[in-house]
Amino acid sequence: MKVFIHGVPDTPHLWKPLVAALGLQPSEYFAPALPGFGTPLPKGFACTKDAYADYLIGEIEKLGQKIDLVGHDWGALLSLRIASLRPDLIRTWCVTNAVIDPDYRGHKTARMWATPLLGEFVMLNMRNKPRMEAALIQGGMPAGLAKEEVPLIDKTMRQSILKLYRSAVGLRFSGDWVSDLANLPTPGQLFWGETDPYVDLSVAERFSKNHNVPLHIENGAGHWACAERADAFAAVLKALWARG
Repeated sequence: MKVFIHGVPDTPHLWKPLVAALGLQPSEYFAPALPGFGTPLPKGFACTKDAYADYLIGEIEKLGQKIDLVGHDWGALLSLRIASLRPDLIRTWCVTNAVIDPDYRGHKTARMWATPLLGEFVMLNMRNKPRMEAALIQGGMPAGLAKEEVPLIDKTMRQSILKLYRSAVGLRFSGDWVSDLANLPTPGQLFWGETDPYVDLSVAERFSKNHNVPLHIENGAGHWACAERADAFAAVLKALWARG
């Protein structure tokens, strides 16, 4: 079973180009929505990094089989956490354009979201849908994807994002989220858009070296390379899955 975990501010719409490139049937993959991201929040859900990781582990356990795990952005961070905590659930894993790295201090928007009051102020601007769509496209999101994603960025998602980033101190990881990476199973893979304005390529290169994980660099692609270059990503995944 292939499992695809989206990031922020995305929904499972992110994976449509990749699923098409892979030729997967609905019974062959699972692309859950993170609670609050185009879907309601379960009662009492905390929207912290640990709450999301625990939720996803529970959903994966229900599948009853080892999985090929793929994650982008926050979905990549959560995928690494899941694979670190429950390597028994993982056949292969691949993350794209985000990794858990104690030396990475977060991009500018992440740091603002993590700051009380400033984060709320920034979120007010996200209520302007045309401006938000233009900003995401400028940041590298394919225009077609932006048209699907932006209408789903509602109050619930905005509040969920603030809580998530504050639980990670704006993407500054430490403690067991870092040390438990020693438990990552093999095989794993990194897929990276070279021109990502949020997470520099050097972060991927450092992770690849430190954890002995192959890195595929997609030249000229950005943060959403997984959708922008779906055919290339599909080829990398098929090669990984063949090694699993």
